Amino acid sequence: MVRGSVGVIFGETGTFEFKVMVFDSSKVYRGAYVKVWHDASSEEKDHTWVLGQVMAIKRYSDSFSIEEAMKGQRADKSDDKIVAEVMIIGSRDEIGMLRAPVIPFSPGSPIFAADEGLTRSVLGLTGNEMSIGMLEGTNIKVQLSVNSLVQKHCSILAKTGSGKSYTASVLLEELLDHNIPMLIIDPHSEYSSLKVEGEGSPEDFKRFGVKPKGYGKNVTVYTPASKAINPDADELFRLNGMNLTVKDLTSVFPDNFSTTHTGILYEAIQKLRAEMETYTIDDIIFEVGNDKSKAKWIVINALEQIRDTNILSPNPTSISELFQKGKAAVIDFKGVAPELQSMIVASLCSGLFEARKLNQIPPGMLVVEEAHNYAPEKGFSKTTSTDILRTIASEGRKFGLGMMVVSQRPARVDKNVLSQCGTQVIMKVTNPNDLKAISKGLEGVTSYVEEELMRLPPGVAMLVSNEIERPVLVDIRIRKSKHGGESVNVLKAARTPTPPPPPELVAGQSHEPVVPTSVRRPVPAATTVESHEHDVLDIPVVDSPTQDTNFTPPPKRQPSRPPRVEATNGEESEGGGKLFKKLFRANR
Repeated sequence: MVRGSVGVIFGETGTFEFKVMVFDSSKVYRGAYVKVWHDASSEEKDHTWVLGQVMAIKRYSDSFSIEEAMKGQRADKSDDKIVAEVMIIGSRDEIGMLRAPVIPFSPGSPIFAADEGLTRSVLGLTGNEMSIGMLEGTNIKVQLSVNSLVQKHCSILAKTGSGKSYTASVLLEELLDHNIPMLIIDPHSEYSSLKVEGEGSPEDFKRFGVKPKGYGKNVTVYTPASKAINPDADELFRLNGMNLTVKDLTSVFPDNFSTTHTGILYEAIQKLRAEMETYTIDDIIFEVGNDKSKAKWIVINALEQIRDTNILSPNPTSISELFQKGKAAVIDFKGVAPELQSMIVASLCSGLFEARKLNQIPPGMLVVEEAHNYAPEKGFSKTTSTDILRTIASEGRKFGLGMMVVSQRPARVDKNVLSQCGTQVIMKVTNPNDLKAISKGLEGVTSYVEEELMRLPPGVAMLVSNEIERPVLVDIRIRKSKHGGESVNVLKAARTPTPPPPPELVAGQSHEPVVPTSVRRPVPAATTVESHEHDVLDIPVVDSPTQDTNFTPPPKRQPSRPPRVEATNGEESEGGGKLFKKLFRANR
């Protein structure tokens, strides 16, 4: 046994894998990295260290029989044999290219635990800009290149609750530290917590070499709704409401508009363009109302729904305001309808892409949370934002506009978008359809990777990148800022006393519960019966504290025909049955 070795190669060997008899089980485990000295040829220059990874490990004993096992647990385990299967990754040559050996390893060669330098060099962990965590089972920092992450796009995929939003925020913190501008599409109000300093144990911060930090000066939260619905937002977000086109308006309700409806809208807008230099949605509604077709009411209803959201304004939020160096703009969709979200994302991303092509804004990153809602795979749903997100994924690299796609349903994300992501951060996934989508749509994913993805604990991610030679497991570092995507603790909420309502809601109201009381009200006089002044009914009524006691109900609508009046002198009535009697008595 060579000093420092943890095992020895035995049995049949090859150029891609070999088996090892393990001596030190504390340093050899599934996923561990090992190295072996390889004599590639008779020339000394071809001798080098080769990196490998333990893919499977087994333990057995020849002396412990079934009969002995039935008697109870054995005390002596010294004769246990531990066998590991090692997959060869390779070594770097003089020009830095990764080479796999062409000559099989010799049985009897000792193996050693891989050192940090060899592991980083062979795997390609040479970045020194973005620290996202530690290589699983080691103290080796995993660092990425900012330029590679932004230009070649990034995807973060995981089942719900596995930490995808947490991991995304770790990457966003690193980008903010490097002054990269970002636009974040946030459907669930998770990323506004970037403004708040994080909490955690000092040991965790020390282990990953980071300190708590809030990005309040760098993050601005915009709401397309209102401050009443989203009081935590910093600014209102509004789209340009002037001179809207047919495409702008029909994108909100793509399934409700037929060719007839589109034609009505097109005709109205064309007429406005001929008569007015600038027009608003109110002008469009008025012009559609002049159309003689009954189909106009569907168009008017859809236009009024858009107008009532107040998303359109003559003073829209500019792209240059949203996309600035060292700043992150969060578009918080709290309280916004899904159809309207797709319209906003389509309009916003189109403007962002055009501004970047014209060099009106600096290079940066677009972050799309819950991407399966905005760029769904064909056959699941139809959204107006899919086309522009596909365009950014395929052409954004040329203009320095990167995209980060975050989703809990990889199978429902457009494959044209996912396939363009050069960096994939994949956390625990168990759905068979999602696993199949990952293995087909992403590079470097094998059956071994699929098995690993089903067993990943929370906080551990598989990193697949063009800069890294093979998928690696990363223990994601602790966040510097506060995590805003925690699940609600239902049991804790049930045991916590309900706080009193705000003072403004109870101003002028009694704290005692309102009990229905019997109020005697006179019966209103009718035209067909005599009025009785003393007739009353017992009706339980809850009077509102703000109700006006002098309130008089509006008069009832009078019938369009006069009531039938019976004759009092024995003659025929002139009411509604007179014509009937004349016609039928005449034939008697």
